[in-house]
Amino acid sequence: MRSYRRNLPHWYPEGTAVFVTWRLYGTLPRGKRPPDPTDGGAFQRWDRELDRAGFGPACLNQSEVAASVQQVIHAAEVERGLCKLHGFVVMPNHVHALLTPQRDLWQVTKWIKGASARRANQMLGRSGAPFWQDESFDHWVRTSSEFEHILNYIAMNPVRAGLVSEPSQWPFSSWTNPTATG
Repeated sequence: MRSYRRNLPHWYPEGTAVFVTWRLYGTLPRGKRPPDPTDGGAFQRWDRELDRAGFGPACLNQSEVAASVQQVIHAAEVERGLCKLHGFVVMPNHVHALLTPQRDLWQVTKWIKGASARRANQMLGRSGAPFWQDESFDHWVRTSSEFEHILNYIAMNPVRAGLVSEPSQWPFSSWTNPTATG
């Protein structure tokens, strides 16, 4: 059993896949809070709000920035051995990933968010500006059917958001580069 603490205590069984979502800094209006991790309906409403990208930055809609984040996510698995990546999508203002951590989850997300923030801020000509929101949403996968449901949820995110009509059309996901996940 592994655990870590931010605003909430997080725990999950070692070797278990985890669904993780993180968003750009400033993408929630003041006074709004991310959903309770135990309320799946609230998470879906929150995710639809993020999909609309109606508030705050959406710099991941710039191809070079999104591609850079995608490269860092791949590097977390291939170069760093931090996780086994099952699927991911980089949306205009947030990222969904399904992965099995090979280290503590906080170390995986800290490295991905830190490395991608440095690259993105360089591309955007910003220095020292916060890029990602500190807190991430995470949920450990309990069954194989839940695993498949989450993979489908991630794949269909750009379709539900109205960005493409098929998952394979979205260039910043594991469905356009299937050799990157397994």
